[in-house]
Amino acid sequence: MRGALANPVQYSLPVGEQQLPLNPLIGKTLTLRHTGKIFCVHCGNKTKKSFNQGYCYPCFIKLAQCDMCIVKPETCHYAAGTCREPSWGEEFCFQPHIVYLANSSGIKVGITRRSQIPTRWIDQGAVQAIPVFEVASRHLSGLIEIALAEHVSDKTSWQQMLKNNTVELDLPALRDQLLDKCQAELAAINERFAEQPPTLLSDAEAVRLEYPVLEYPTKVKSFNMDKDPSVAGTLLGIKGQYLIFDNGVINIRKYAGYEIEAET
Repeated sequence: MRGALANPVQYSLPVGEQQLPLNPLIGKTLTLRHTGKIFCVHCGNKTKKSFNQGYCYPCFIKLAQCDMCIVKPETCHYAAGTCREPSWGEEFCFQPHIVYLANSSGIKVGITRRSQIPTRWIDQGAVQAIPVFEVASRHLSGLIEIALAEHVSDKTSWQQMLKNNTVELDLPALRDQLLDKCQAELAAINERFAEQPPTLLSDAEAVRLEYPVLEYPTKVKSFNMDKDPSVAGTLLGIKGQYLIFDNGVINIRKYAGYEIEAET
């Protein structure tokens, strides 16, 4: 799904070459049917099974963008001299990245490309977020994330996020406390990357995000299109990459590359 920052967030669902606005459908019946066809999000070839949220197996095993260092950038293959696609790494990984704090199911640290702010926060269902550092590479952002993650989580509990079990946090104060705890680790990183050190975004303000939800679930039941290709019910809301129905939830990103028919 595509989300645009507004009050509340405005969502649309790519269906074929069209964009289906989802906010107007909240409170109405929505049916999604998987036709049985899956296409690789990279090469476009038809595949029997999707790997890593949308790739066919040949792309999954050969593309650098499917390597573990994408989710664990502190293990950067480019920095180690083992990147399978150095030209791709130079384009994707060597661009400005943001290290941030967010409140989705509680306080967490995360990283994303600067161009993905605030999209990354929306995708995670964060209700608050604040940028902390801007850095020149994904590798460097990962090293800072590891240092901060010694004191706060780097994961979101999607069940708690969907139940909206969050309380408002003072993110600037938490940021300052966290920086105090990590002074030694951050000083070592600054020394290591002295030519392009991290930029502390001390004047950044926290952002609040609101989602179009009529009712949050008290129990989270997840639909699985690989077992049942049809999902239907009253759409009660949208948060993160989840559609919230009156009878369950579905993670739309999980089914990237699936051919879907939508009926309202």
